[in-house]
Amino acid sequence: MPGPRVLFVKLSSLGDVIHHLPAVTDLAEKRPDARIAWAVEEAYADLVALHPCVDEVIPVALRGLRRNPFAPSGWRRMARARSAIRSRVWDFVIDTQGLAKSALVARFARAPVFGLDAKSARERFAARIYDVKIRVPRDLHAVERNRRLVGSVFGYAPEGEARYGLLRPEAPPEWASHGRYVVMLHAASRAAKRWPDERWIALGKLLESRDYVAVLPAGTAAERAAAQRLAAAIPRAIAAPPMSLVEAAALLAHAAGVVGVDTGLTHLAVALDVPTVGIYCATDPALTGLHGGAHGVNIGGPGQMPALEAVAAAIGLGDAPA
Repeated sequence: MPGPRVLFVKLSSLGDVIHHLPAVTDLAEKRPDARIAWAVEEAYADLVALHPCVDEVIPVALRGLRRNPFAPSGWRRMARARSAIRSRVWDFVIDTQGLAKSALVARFARAPVFGLDAKSARERFAARIYDVKIRVPRDLHAVERNRRLVGSVFGYAPEGEARYGLLRPEAPPEWASHGRYVVMLHAASRAAKRWPDERWIALGKLLESRDYVAVLPAGTAAERAAAQRLAAAIPRAIAAPPMSLVEAAALLAHAAGVVGVDTGLTHLAVALDVPTVGIYCATDPALTGLHGGAHGVNIGGPGQMPALEAVAAAIGLGDAPA
């Protein structure tokens, strides 16, 4: 008898997508006969495909439509996603995001939709769209909420540490340092999440004194300008060129360590089991901090910007200069 055909809907953002990976690992272990598909924003499709238990990735173009709602190409890509979801036969459709947009995408499927109830979902309206509504405590870490929701659908309780299950890229990007390097993820979506430039520069100099090269990735033009400014002040530092998400994963996977603010790439480093220090200045790491893996350390929290000394000690560099 064939196993269950499962569609997960977790569209974005990068951190949210990464936080869903352990739920996939759990399900594949508990139900190895399951065929697992995942509907996700186009930007994250290649990353999701790095999980060996995801049999099919369905790219969804909602973000592109929001940026340019009058572009015919965006509507065509969205129509392809709808057709791909609607044309398949699903036994379970599970929206672990709990937003109206994800619930509506889940509704493309001709199958019962499982999701969070009104007290658990991030947007209460989403719960109205689900056929089966499941309560999951809101005070759990996002990873555990995803694991708990999927476990409830299939009748098991998640056990043990979260395991992300990503395949590690075999080599770093060709441009990366051939010696030991530490990735410094300085960019964040909000100013309140950022760590001051002078502390990044001091950390980079400390790394260089211990024979590590600091590598500073960036996404937007403003972030690249900031990376270049920081790299210019740190001996031997590298401002990374533009990268795809899979290239970024390769960079992170082969780093000696990663230090980053609350951003998706910092969570990706933990998912790849790289020694990682998460710097929290405005968000609560108990709910969305680095979680699982053997080497993730959270420092700080709302109103508790970490000092250089604490970050340096957490990554194993000993005492930082005063």
